[in-house]
Amino acid sequence: MAFERIRSRRYARQLGSDADLATFRTLHTASLASPALRQGLNPESVERSLKHLRNLLGTAAVAISDTHRLLAYDGLSTHHADQAQALAARAMETTATEVAGRAQLGCDTAGCLVQHAIASPLVVEERVVGALVALTDRPSASLLRATEEVASWVSGQLELAELDESRHRLTRAEVRALRAQISPHFIYNSLSAIASFVRTDPDRARELLLEFADFTRYSFRQHGEFTTLAEELRSIERYLLLEQARFGDRLQVTLQVAPEVLGVNIPFLCLQPLVENAVQHGLESTAGGGQISLEARDVDRECVIAIEDNGVGEEPERIRAVLAGEAGDSVGLANVDERLRATFGDEYGLVVETAPGAGTRVVVRVPKFAPGLST
Repeated sequence: MAFERIRSRRYARQLGSDADLATFRTLHTASLASPALRQGLNPESVERSLKHLRNLLGTAAVAISDTHRLLAYDGLSTHHADQAQALAARAMETTATEVAGRAQLGCDTAGCLVQHAIASPLVVEERVVGALVALTDRPSASLLRATEEVASWVSGQLELAELDESRHRLTRAEVRALRAQISPHFIYNSLSAIASFVRTDPDRARELLLEFADFTRYSFRQHGEFTTLAEELRSIERYLLLEQARFGDRLQVTLQVAPEVLGVNIPFLCLQPLVENAVQHGLESTAGGGQISLEARDVDRECVIAIEDNGVGEEPERIRAVLAGEAGDSVGLANVDERLRATFGDEYGLVVETAPGAGTRVVVRVPKFAPGLST
């Protein structure tokens, strides 16, 4: 029996009732306004969203004000901008919907389609942050209710914008915390190792000093929450070169990286703390030499990174407590785990395999393609 490949076709007949289609159009229009509002309450974001809000309300004009000024006005009869701002100020003061009629607007323009206005406050976490103003030729109870509903929806988008900003601030604070955790002993020991080569091998001392400068420049850069795997690996290689200058043959390093994953975006400084941890447990805590390996593989839609050392290992229960935030975390494991989960989802947290005397293996999985990440 032969199988037929069936392609989807656009049906000519109407799918769903008029009410269904109206609901779809409303949701679609709201979705067009949402991305701009999620940028917060500012002139640029408001201006991009207003035409969609005006389509939602079906009015001649719409305006949005913050607590100081009218941010944007979209539609007809722009000479009513001052009255819109005044009505918005009244709504913010009373924290209630305010209505203005012909007398309050006082319009003498012949044929003006704005004869009435409705202003509803925008409230974020019980704070009045602005007001939405709908300007129309005919007021109605349904328009008043619609204005209040749209204002409530806009308030929700602005609240999400604040939550996004709070998350970004937290991420920046976490990165600053990781930078602060870069061991002063590492900096001191690196400079001491460089100094030891100044007389015996000036060329190597110069090369190591440049590597140290590039390492610190990357670690303390001020822009971007994300980086590429290639950039993070370059910084890790500089770190390991400096440690090898200090420990010599006692530190053995193996790197295996699939070229297909070098462009994958990852949270800034999410691998470096794991490598530092491997050095501490794989070498500094052992009497003999230490071996560290880093492997990055291309696995279907994911990049899988494994960092392993042959050091002293750790009690699994302590690692569980660290990742749960219930124990001290001197190497940033919990920080990295939280940022990976916040960025990609809970299924992308760290996986740590360890036991006393058995070394440690940390596995990081990230999607190769994740929307919204920029370096």
